[in-house]
Amino acid sequence: MHCDELLAALNEYVDGTANPAICEELRRHLAACDPCQVVVDNLRQTITLYRQGQPIELPPACRERLHAALRERWRQLHPVPPTA
Repeated sequence: MHCDELLAALNEYVDGTANPAICEELRRHLAACDPCQVVVDNLRQTITLYRQGQPIELPPACRERLHAALRERWRQLHPVPPTA
């Protein structure tokens, strides 16, 4: 199995719905591929945090920077047409 094949089957693997034969191939690949191990670990941690459903309060300065960046991106994607 190659990394791109692992990534294609990753959701089913992490959810526990992948075919057992594919799971064995994925486990062998993960045993030998550090970058893919990191991807799977990060995905599992993300799912765990999401399932816990605990909001994380951003520091005010960070929240303001994020909102400003989102507003700017919105303006770029949805420019106001000039009025005649």
